Amino acid sequence: MTIQENVALAPLTTLQVGGAARYFAAAQSEDDVRESLAFARTRQLPLFVLGGGSNLVVADSGWPGLVVKIAIGEGSRPHMREAGANSMIFSAGAGANWDDFVAFAISQNCAGVECLSGIPGSVGGTPVQNVGAYGQEVAETIESVRAFDTKFASDLNKLGTDLNNEDRIVTLSRTECRFRYRSSIFNREPQSPDGGERGRYIILQVEYRLRRGGTANLKYADLRSHFADAPAQPSLAQVRDAVLEIRRRKGMLIVPGDADSRSVGSFFKNPILSEAQFRDLATRTASRGLTIPSYPALHAQQKVSAAWLVEHSGFGKGFLLGHAAISSKHALALINPGNAQAADILALKDTIQRGVEDTWGIRLEPEPVFVGF
Repeated sequence: MTIQENVALAPLTTLQVGGAARYFAAAQSEDDVRESLAFARTRQLPLFVLGGGSNLVVADSGWPGLVVKIAIGEGSRPHMREAGANSMIFSAGAGANWDDFVAFAISQNCAGVECLSGIPGSVGGTPVQNVGAYGQEVAETIESVRAFDTKFASDLNKLGTDLNNEDRIVTLSRTECRFRYRSSIFNREPQSPDGGERGRYIILQVEYRLRRGGTANLKYADLRSHFADAPAQPSLAQVRDAVLEIRRRKGMLIVPGDADSRSVGSFFKNPILSEAQFRDLATRTASRGLTIPSYPALHAQQKVSAAWLVEHSGFGKGFLLGHAAISSKHALALINPGNAQAADILALKDTIQRGVEDTWGIRLEPEPVFVGF
């Protein structure tokens, strides 16, 4: 495996901002991952694991240590096996392109991820933040996650044990991943209420259980509206096409040359409020003659629209601050119009967070990972 020096990271991200990695490696196998970890460990370098680059804001100063891009399974077809009369297990390397995986699953007439079409990034990134859109989440289909346990490897190193021990690779079940809305053990801190292991695991492979011959998911309002006049239940392929079109209209599809697609997608999570918090917010919005869109969540909670909060705090589509902007198509997408730096994106983020908090008393939580800050 080749270790490169001073590699620009901006071209490897969808937002296209940020500096360079001091060292960089593309890991195409599990052995490459081991070698990368050994390189970082012996030189006492901070390590960052890069997937598809679709959910990252890289600092203008870059990354002072080693960046390992996971390329396992890149360009390869997923493996399939039967798992009962109506289920198929699909296994894909963490470096495989996510949308290619979705297209392949649909070509095999297997349902469960059709509404996640067009989401940029890699397979390995989907369990990290429990990727979801248009009425589906990967937590509904993930069977298991194969990962490298860096904590176990570190403990072995301290004990002087052979680091080629295969036990460093673990398989985590769906339950062990502890999925929540846009989160899992992979991106939560250990002290979080749900528990987390941020930075401990390097995802190598993901298995998904999909429904063979299953019907498409039409929970999302835009999809129901799209097919309202359809004479029959739409096929998985038709739902995929509809999702791609909706994402394209909202600037949430990567289209070369389209500034609105130089983003991380939705920059802020939809807030989840307790029943009391939601009643208070609904009362305050009603006093202004407004109604905030909301959706039921777990434990009698309500999920409210972050996009609505942004737009009703003075930040409309196309809002420009310095060299960064809000997409002209979607209020939740912060974009790089062409010459933005990471500092510009953060200044816009901070301004929006303050504005929403001042207006509605809600602190929006960002979705992307911030690297090198």
